[in-house]
Amino acid sequence: MPLLALGISHHTAPVGIRERAAINTPDYADRIRQVLAIGGVEEAIILGTCNRTEIYCVSSQPVEQELLNWLHSSHALPVGLLDSHFYRHVGEEAVRHLIRVAGGLDSLVLGEAQILGQIKEAWQISQATGGAGRVLNRLFQHTFSAAKSIRHNSGIGTHPISVAYTAVSLARQIFGELSSQNVVLIGAGEMIRLCGWHLREQGITRIEIVNRSLKAAQDLATDLGAVAGGLDTLHEVLPRADILISSTASPVAIITLAAVKSALKIRRHRPMFMVDIAVPRDVEPAVKQLNDVYLYTIDDLQQVVDENLQQRRIAAATAGADIELSVDTFMRWLHGIRASQSLERIRYQSHTHETVLIGKALKRLQAGQDPGQVLAELANALTNRILHEPTLRLRQAAEEQHYEIVKAADWLFSSDTERKNG
Repeated sequence: MPLLALGISHHTAPVGIRERAAINTPDYADRIRQVLAIGGVEEAIILGTCNRTEIYCVSSQPVEQELLNWLHSSHALPVGLLDSHFYRHVGEEAVRHLIRVAGGLDSLVLGEAQILGQIKEAWQISQATGGAGRVLNRLFQHTFSAAKSIRHNSGIGTHPISVAYTAVSLARQIFGELSSQNVVLIGAGEMIRLCGWHLREQGITRIEIVNRSLKAAQDLATDLGAVAGGLDTLHEVLPRADILISSTASPVAIITLAAVKSALKIRRHRPMFMVDIAVPRDVEPAVKQLNDVYLYTIDDLQQVVDENLQQRRIAAATAGADIELSVDTFMRWLHGIRASQSLERIRYQSHTHETVLIGKALKRLQAGQDPGQVLAELANALTNRILHEPTLRLRQAAEEQHYEIVKAADWLFSSDTERKNG
């Protein structure tokens, strides 16, 4: 019952190759059915993100090449194009890989948390499609628990490593609870959008967006539930800014020292937190000298990001023990399943012999034969029948010098006392 993880990621392929091998979430169900149709595949889960495409499966026979062939044909790709870019993990290595992925330890952005939700969605779709059976259900549920534990114990997610999130984190350090603060965002690009969403997640509801293009400001304001204005309104909104984040393409500073001094007077010198993530800078450098202003530039934020990334690397290194414990726990369960299948087969054979011999014994008792003799012969016959085939195979193993089988039999049938003394 091999467990296989077959995948391609940012570690093994450039974006152009990853795009050609991508499997999108709406396609999961159909693709899972196609994988399950491959001979030997018993369970399957497909995971696709912007940085990886992975197939996790349980099979009754080797299926790696069949899966690679299917990936090529289902994406209309030349045979063999993807072969050198895919990685393969079997058994314990597949478990270890999935736990690392779920914990954000294999991500392009080290420690990012979004991947865990994507894995949960992939598992849920596979469940609904019939792709996740006993083994993969147990593996993925175990992985969710392990990933949460790893993130909590290592603290890998506590150090923000995006500029936008770092800006909001610094604001929280200065103001504490942010929901009551007024925010002014200058610009309407992707960085400002990300800052806006992070601020909304902190409970901030009063956001004003100022931009040279009023239409772009209005579009972003609609998404964020904010108020929009043109750049000509900057002098009006500046005094309302407890938090100001600016990222424009202006070739010159648009927030002058004089404008900030004027705003501070109107604010009666209540502090302002300002983040200038534009290059060239949007805020005149002299503003940083004002007593009631906390001004951070892109260089300041990048330094924090770099320090936090180093902290995440340290945290990732400390997660190793938790990962190995989680892998070991799951593999014990998986090996237990394999043992239980063998035990079921042994019990079935034993009960078959038992049924036949009891039937014969009952007929002898009904015929009036001595009960003690019937029971003794029943026990002897049952023992002989159960041990007949194992005895023949053990003798054959010894004759063919398969001593590991003989050792296993010695261990299996020895008493606790013999094990201790041996």
